Amino acid sequence: MTSSQDRVLLILADDHRDSLERDLYTLTAKATPEQAARISADKLLVYQALLAATASLPSSAQAGILVDEQFAAGVAELAGASDGLVNLSMPLEASGRDWFEFAYGDDWQRHAEFFDTDHAKVLIRDNPGLAADNRGRQAARLKRVSDWAAAGGHELIIELLVPATDDDLRSVNGDAKRYDDELRPRLTLDVIRYLQDRGANPALWKVEGMDTTADAAAVAEIARRDGRTAECIVLGRHASKEDLDRWLSIAAPIPGYVGFAIGRSIWWDALADLLSETITPDAAREQIAKTYLEYANAYLAARPNRENEK
Repeated sequence: MTSSQDRVLLILADDHRDSLERDLYTLTAKATPEQAARISADKLLVYQALLAATASLPSSAQAGILVDEQFAAGVAELAGASDGLVNLSMPLEASGRDWFEFAYGDDWQRHAEFFDTDHAKVLIRDNPGLAADNRGRQAARLKRVSDWAAAGGHELIIELLVPATDDDLRSVNGDAKRYDDELRPRLTLDVIRYLQDRGANPALWKVEGMDTTADAAAVAEIARRDGRTAECIVLGRHASKEDLDRWLSIAAPIPGYVGFAIGRSIWWDALADLLSETITPDAAREQIAKTYLEYANAYLAARPNRENEK
């Protein structure tokens, strides 16, 4: 991964599994082979849309795909063989868990090293107000991954979500927006510091968007605490276009931010329409590529020295 002064990484995140089966495909049991094949085909369609969009990216931007082995092993093979056209990231965590568990248990390293990935990714949910024993076990497990990455020359992404506790919500009268604005920025710093102190040392922190420059800059600064070299990318959180445009415009000019990893906000509506047969696969691909490029261009336009990105 190059520095923030060189190339940005614009990831199309499509590693959703449990939530995808439940909320988009409305499955109430484990996917049948036919249902799994449909999910895999749609993930391939998303990747095809990304490939179509790459031709419109400037040389300063690297397209990326984040996909899972469960439904998108074929996509991972294609991206890994793309000769650098597409940066490939894959998750290590089991889907649908409150706390980080390995998707393939004790066999996680073999799976992590099977594909030609550029990054391994771990999703972490944490908050200083959560149970200390659960936090400690999760941090220890994350240290195992961080040590593995360092020993093997792997690049690690830690995707960090900081959900509100009941006490947090009570303190802001149940207002989720107030939690995001007033509490989440400080709690994010606390969690990153906590995980760093327990051995987490990723190449990239994939973080929730911030609504002020000061808060976003503080995250980038703590990511590099004590000489660390980690950089930050902004995650999507299935947010509205208004929220995402604001988060990207705030983060992009700040040293230490090098791109984004946005998923459902880009492809969810197109796949929903495809499932309802109100659009064709070609139209879905075009819609996904168009939406991806809208966010890519918004991020690139907000960066300094953008005359060099033509």
